[in-house]
Amino acid sequence: MGPGGCARGSAPGGSGAGLHRHRAGDEGQGPPGTVVGRRPKPLRGQRLGRRVTAGFAPPPYPYERLDELRAAAAPLLGGAVDCSIGTPCDPPPAQVVAALAGSGTERGYPASIGSPAFRQAAAAWTQRRFNVELDPDSHLAACIGTKEFVVSLPGYLRLRHPDRDTVLYPEVSYPSYAMGATLAGCRPVPVAVDRHFRVDLSTIDPRDAARALCLWVNTPGNPAGTLDDLGAAAAWGRHNGVLVASDECYAEFTWDGPPRTILEHGTGGVLAVHSLSKRSNMAGVRAGFYAGDAELVHYLRECRKHAGCMVPGPVQAAAVAAWSDQDHVDQQRARYRDRLERLASIIELANRLGHLRDARFMIDDAFELPELPAGGFYLWTRIPGGDAWACADALARSCGLIVSPGEFYCEQLCASGAVDAREYVRIAAVQPEGRLQLAESRLLELAG
Repeated sequence: MGPGGCARGSAPGGSGAGLHRHRAGDEGQGPPGTVVGRRPKPLRGQRLGRRVTAGFAPPPYPYERLDELRAAAAPLLGGAVDCSIGTPCDPPPAQVVAALAGSGTERGYPASIGSPAFRQAAAAWTQRRFNVELDPDSHLAACIGTKEFVVSLPGYLRLRHPDRDTVLYPEVSYPSYAMGATLAGCRPVPVAVDRHFRVDLSTIDPRDAARALCLWVNTPGNPAGTLDDLGAAAAWGRHNGVLVASDECYAEFTWDGPPRTILEHGTGGVLAVHSLSKRSNMAGVRAGFYAGDAELVHYLRECRKHAGCMVPGPVQAAAVAAWSDQDHVDQQRARYRDRLERLASIIELANRLGHLRDARFMIDDAFELPELPAGGFYLWTRIPGGDAWACADALARSCGLIVSPGEFYCEQLCASGAVDAREYVRIAAVQPEGRLQLAESRLLELAG
């Protein structure tokens, strides 16, 4: 049972993300929230002619479902140690704050595509980090952080290709890929992952590929921190005539080898999406860019101009300062690596002391600590046969640590049958050492 007496796979506020994940052959499926073959009851006073339809009911926002866990941890001295969301706790570099305060651009409307300085700085960073040359005038443009781009992309693509209605995405992944499809009236179709949580392109049904507007890939991946073969993804997309959109917001925190981008394999038929939220601790100001296929970038630029999508001028100035500096990123990499190792030791301690009696963490016999990710700053830790919600509840009550149950990233047994995200929790390395010490000291105190 999870917190509040909820069974596995459920939680306060609703069951799962509430999204229908379609498969090939789902002809005649209504949009999420409708029941096929049954006329929904109209709202009181609602008359829509002869045909009455049910509107879209947004599911609970995933991380708001953790409020009960936060309440359970709040009475502990010092409060909750919240590692549920990848919210940076460290400050951005001083030159970024100075640029934000002193640009003098707050009076006028900013360029939707990004100022010339913004685009040049982003292109220069791409050249330095990936050895990929982009034309800032045709290959890239600004976005208001990358989440809004992820969620809005399917709608723009469907306007361009009204004969297609499907968004493909890794079945264990960031919930916004599926939600973007839903908000565009498209079919969100998950692509199976292997036992290492890498997307398995061979499992995509040709019928789904024929209807696909895009395939999302995410490297390093959230939540599992794995690295996909981006060259294979680009080749699959070109062979099938499907745009491959690569979410690369954790690229700077690649631990196994150098950072990578799908743009290394050419710009035709692909988009890469990058953000300063994680790289430069700028989640609060919302700045990123998308880059790739010149024809598609032009189309999206024009659509987004009409939609009023503009990164504020002061934020664009701050972004120029951020993209232009690497030292602060190297320092942040060291912090996250240290925190991942500290969190792994805390989870191992919790397991050893037996405070999670109902759903203990199982440590692989080959490792003394949970395995560190190939990239990103999340621990993705399994409780074999266990209940991630009950585990999260036990952590909150015993040491105040707030984590995200794996159900947020996949609500059911994976198609391969090899992995089940509901047996995992995701732990973000986003708390400073003093807060991690607090969680550790609580466990030691309970041990007596």
